[in-house]
Amino acid sequence: MIDPRTPVLIGGGQITDITGKPSSERSRVAFCAEAARAALADAKSPIGAKALGRKVDALAVMEFFSDISPRFASPFGRSSNPPLSVANRLDARPRQLLYSHSGGNMPQYLVNRFAEEIARGETELALVCGAELLRSTQNARKAGLAIDWNEDPGGEPERIGDRRFGFSDEEARHGLRAAIHFYPLLENAIRGSLKRDVPAHMAAMGNLFERLAAVAKDNPLATRREGYSAEQLATISDDNRWICFPYPRLMNANAIIDQAAAVLITSVEKAREWGIPQDRWVFLHGCADGTDTWIVSERRQLDASPAIRGCSRLALEMAGKTPSDVAAFDLYSCFPSAVEVAMKEIGLGEDDRRPISVTGGLPFFGGPGNNYVTHSIAEMMNVVRRKPGTLGMVTANGNYLTKHSAGLYSTEPTKGPWRRQDPKVLQTALDARSKQAVNTAPAGAGTIETYCVAYGKTAPEAAYIFGRLDGSGDRFVALAENDPALLADMLAREQLGRKVNVRQQDGRNIFRFA
Repeated sequence: MIDPRTPVLIGGGQITDITGKPSSERSRVAFCAEAARAALADAKSPIGAKALGRKVDALAVMEFFSDISPRFASPFGRSSNPPLSVANRLDARPRQLLYSHSGGNMPQYLVNRFAEEIARGETELALVCGAELLRSTQNARKAGLAIDWNEDPGGEPERIGDRRFGFSDEEARHGLRAAIHFYPLLENAIRGSLKRDVPAHMAAMGNLFERLAAVAKDNPLATRREGYSAEQLATISDDNRWICFPYPRLMNANAIIDQAAAVLITSVEKAREWGIPQDRWVFLHGCADGTDTWIVSERRQLDASPAIRGCSRLALEMAGKTPSDVAAFDLYSCFPSAVEVAMKEIGLGEDDRRPISVTGGLPFFGGPGNNYVTHSIAEMMNVVRRKPGTLGMVTANGNYLTKHSAGLYSTEPTKGPWRRQDPKVLQTALDARSKQAVNTAPAGAGTIETYCVAYGKTAPEAAYIFGRLDGSGDRFVALAENDPALLADMLAREQLGRKVNVRQQDGRNIFRFA
């Protein structure tokens, strides 16, 4: 007998549009509702998708990129209450209307949260959904179209998640705010810990992401289906220019896409009441959430994630499983460093041939902002349904390898009452870890700990380092002098361990080679 309050996922819907024309009718919230209808249909309830939709009593929408970043701001307007706009399109009247704060961890975080609420009898049917229309936005801008996505359904949604910026004032005053800079810094730190030179590490990253590209090639929902080889991925070309060393274009998440996804969670009791066939049921066997040291420059180890280790361990313990029991993974894959650290912390070797993505990953499947992991979960539902009884793990990552969530999925029912450990237990242990001292006014000699070189359209424009001061060992953040020869030199030779001199100039730390 399955406990009637056991949470179960009953429907998943995904949409990728690579050809459609922008329109006022398909706004971001309308696109969310399309994915939600696909998820409702996927449940195959005999009461019908529309009737099932009216039973949604908790609805969460992932924050849109256009509401977060000036770079992605939309000139075509927005909904003042995205979850209510979606609910109205489904003729639903949820008691919970949630709009997430930024974070790629949020879809899995919300599945975990709703599973808890369902197990406690507080929620009957939860919908997690999101969408991005950056391809349409870009195309409409170029064409000068008069699109109107404004709507005001009234009220304000409840905001959920951690709204803090992912960077410190010290990082920000040196221009470090974006993922395209932080993840390359982490990547070179990983390379240093592995004692690899640049060519060997580029080849290794190519081999890793070739695995994702191969999955995307066979996924009709992927946006890049070329099936790039390791050599293509690791070679600089017109189609694969540097974005920020050591990452060329095809090692970055592809955000300029139109994608939407949704998943539905209910209880076994309600699934039975609504006649949902048991072959649609997918159980959440284990889950966890945790946050690493918030500020990247304050982390003791730049090539590690205690939170990923803790989340994966806790989720597996909850399920009574080990990493060897997992048949397929979808590891958050915005950049190679995110995958490399997750593999290390979970305990997956480079020679482990189990799938590390079931979608094709953010560079090749598509990187729909905070909503990618909703696609991961929906696709993992498909994977375990096709192979009943197998176990799949989804990992989710927000900010700069900072906020983490994990989920374990299977068609095999869970045993006994569904309970998870209070997330505060893991977080208390993570918060107890010591932080690295960062000197905000460094002067004198030091050593490069890690670095990255940011490109413009055709040439390097800036270089950032984390260094260690001689003597104290304190870490510091610094910028290269505005010197094309220095930037060219940073790309031509090894920088890890190189000696520098750092000084203050115009309110920022500037380094030159010793």
